[in-house]
Amino acid sequence: MVVHCLFEQSGTFKNEFRKLGYDAYDYDILNDYGETDKQIDLFSEIRGGYEGKPSIFDSITQEDLILAFFPCTRFNAIIPLRFRGEQLQQRNDSDEKKLLTSMKLHDELHRNYETISMMALICLRRGLRLVIENPFTKPHYLTDFWCLKPAIIDRDRRNDGDSMKKPTQYWFIGFKPKNNLIMEPIDFVPNQTLTNINGERRYEKRSEIHPQYANRFIRKFLIDEKGGNHVIS
Repeated sequence: MVVHCLFEQSGTFKNEFRKLGYDAYDYDILNDYGETDKQIDLFSEIRGGYEGKPSIFDSITQEDLILAFFPCTRFNAIIPLRFRGEQLQQRNDSDEKKLLTSMKLHDELHRNYETISMMALICLRRGLRLVIENPFTKPHYLTDFWCLKPAIIDRDRRNDGDSMKKPTQYWFIGFKPKNNLIMEPIDFVPNQTLTNINGERRYEKRSEIHPQYANRFIRKFLIDEKGGNHVIS
């Protein structure tokens, strides 16, 4: 089994999978962390795969696993405020500028909604196993308007060793999550909030996941431990 981590630059899940003995690779158009193994335009790859053109999905087998940390920037709770022109930085914008911003946002939202749906359809049609991660916020466009429902909603990631609460939801396509017990205690991780993160690093740190959380998520929901061997079934 090979693990394909899409839209993950940090290498967090990739490296935890490797510690457990799996081949795992990060795919993204950027390489800000120096962890991207395959630097490609995933939006183009997804659309190409959906349209039957050559794509990264051609080399992914039904025994493999795809983890997609799909960009949430057009699905999260901030977007309705921007559509309504009610974000703080829009307070001095003219009605014309607010309308133009809303039109641009709507185009981007439509593109992202189409792309994530295409990715799910590719995996459904090819029998590929896919997990999609996105924040669990109120409102959230996928929560309110997507026909697929998340299999797991983690309302407080600190319970599994993350540094931030950040509620998160996970869609499982092509297989169901495990429900394994992880017996070892959680190592202490200092709690972080947006107010104690440097402004230039705030968005980046907000999107990161602690390695301890990634390791526990993999072992709780993605693999079976049988006689010391890790398998997905």
